[in-house]
Formats: sequence, structure tokens, C-alpha cells
Amino acid sequence: VEGVTPGMDLFSQEIFGPIVSVTPFDHEEEAIELANSSQVGLASYFCTENLRRAWRVAERIQTGMVGVNEGIISAENVPFGGIKQSGLGREGGQEGLEEYLDTKYICMGI
Repeated sequence: VEGVTPGMDLFSQEIFGPIVSVTPFDHEEEAIELANSSQVGLASYFCTENLRRAWRVAERIQTGMVGVNEGIISAENVPFGGIKQSGLGREGGQEGLEEYLDTKYICMGI
């Protein structure tokens, strides 16, 4: 769906279906601000041919997963999960196993 704006439900709600929403922007900083303005944060996707931009933007987008030039980013051996109002913790991969563990630190002066 082209021309999605911040006022539309499609912009701010997680859509669990084969739908791509495209929001126009003028500058990289605006794109990051638009992406981070959402209350949900499962995944974000964007395309670029610039590797430096890919790392810079991916690190600044506030979602649990980021796809750069890829539409399918999940697999059984990688962590799956979001931030903000998009889930609790991770499943899959080493991070998924760690969700079921409790770390205990013990310090003794014997």
C-alpha cells in the first residue's frame, strides 16, 4: 500500500499478513523518526544500496528485528521478538533459550 501516512491505522498497527506499507520521506533522519514514532516494534524493513547507511539506520531503528533489502528475516536459529508493545522477550536461537534461564550471581567471602 503506497502513500501510508502517520495518521493511518496501517502506519501504527502491526499487520500480520502479506501487506507492505510504504511511507514516503524526504531525508534519512525523517525516515528514522517516522519508524521510531510507533508504539510497536516487532520489525522494520528498508532498502538501500549503501552499506554504511544500512548499518547506521538499522542500529537507530527501535524494533526487535530489522530487514535490509530482505523481506523474510526470521529463521529457527535466530532470535525472534520485538520491543515496545510488541512482545515479551525472544524465541529462537541462543537468545530464545536464555529466556527460560535465570542467572544467579553468588559472591562468598569464606
